[in-house]
Amino acid sequence: MEKLKKVLTKVNKIDTFSPYFFLPFILLLYFFTSLFDWHRFELFNIRESIWPVVTLALVCYYIGVYLIDKLQWTIPSFGLSFLGKYVIHFVIFLTILGLGSYLMMIFGGGLGISDEENRRNLDPKLNFFSQLLWFGVLLLLSYKMILEQKMTWKKALVFGSIFAVVMFLFLLMGYRTPLIIMLFTGIIIFHFVVKRVKLTWFLSALFVIAVAFSMFGFIRVLTEDITKEHNRRDQPEVELSVEERKKLLTAEQKVNLTPKWMLALNAESVTGHIVLSTIIEYTKEEGYLNGELHRGIFNTILPGEQISPRMKVTEVVNSISIEKGKNITRETRTTTPTFIGQLFLDGGYLLVAIGFLLYGVLISLIYNKVKQGGIRSFHSVAYAFVITVFTVSMHTGLLDLIFILMLGFVIIASSIIKTDKRKLRY
Repeated sequence: MEKLKKVLTKVNKIDTFSPYFFLPFILLLYFFTSLFDWHRFELFNIRESIWPVVTLALVCYYIGVYLIDKLQWTIPSFGLSFLGKYVIHFVIFLTILGLGSYLMMIFGGGLGISDEENRRNLDPKLNFFSQLLWFGVLLLLSYKMILEQKMTWKKALVFGSIFAVVMFLFLLMGYRTPLIIMLFTGIIIFHFVVKRVKLTWFLSALFVIAVAFSMFGFIRVLTEDITKEHNRRDQPEVELSVEERKKLLTAEQKVNLTPKWMLALNAESVTGHIVLSTIIEYTKEEGYLNGELHRGIFNTILPGEQISPRMKVTEVVNSISIEKGKNITRETRTTTPTFIGQLFLDGGYLLVAIGFLLYGVLISLIYNKVKQGGIRSFHSVAYAFVITVFTVSMHTGLLDLIFILMLGFVIIASSIIKTDKRKLRY
């Protein structure tokens, strides 16, 4: 018992949200949990190992973090410090714009939680600008918490309640990503200004959150109206040999023997593993997309009908899986490629190395701002938001223009806003 206490004491000394720990830990945990596939790898006939590219990504990330940490570099202000005093005013403007867009969308009948088809048919422009509501509220509340000289539990409860209300508003739209970003950014801010979050507590909370969001997705699938075109679950009709057909039916039987709620617990990570492996297989046969996927991020705002990056990923992975008699993603749905898969599909190992090196550099640059300027500054808010979005993108990929613009704004704001010279405290 004493040995266990000593181990837990050492574990809890780890800075949970350090650049050296948080993102790499979540990435490894994500792919580790995917190993409990309950025969789904067999069902989709997974052939390519993901571990070489995952290892490369982690190594390059650590190189970026370590170099900037040792050099103690931060993001320069580019002579724009005089604009720092307007940052919060601009955030307030974005929040009001987001609120107006959200109300217009909701009153127009846009409740995405009721059905996937409703979510798919939300007004794209209003949906885009409505995201500014949770973004603005998140930044304003987080900054307000940071500036509190004495954060009491009562004040923390008030802030948490406001967070909960905004999260509920976006729960009605049926999107999980904004909820996760708000939740983890809030936890990191809590860690900075209220009470240090011990690793054991964080792991417990992470388990509860993961199960809750998995069940949310599970219930959403169970309640789909499968008579609607968008919700159909037809599988491809392809010619398979007797041996291939027998193998597929056997794998399906094995998967069906596992309770659906159990499959749902790690469905996201297993799917991410399957998609990444299939992307690697695709590039061996067809080559890389050479930037087409990332160009698609910006093409979606052009006039006319455009193929979204995630729909392109669906086309890619299904082009491989159809030959095996099974769709990875329903043809009318989009596919989250993981950030590693996103980079690999466009440029292979080289682009993965560059992408994760830049992730490490950016996170470390902002973290150095926190250490130099003090935790009671906007830099803490920027760091919490950026590392959360980067970590979430390990599953979703970074393919949404709105998130890229949010990241750009937060990083620029952190570089130009005046710093508080108080020392870093935990």
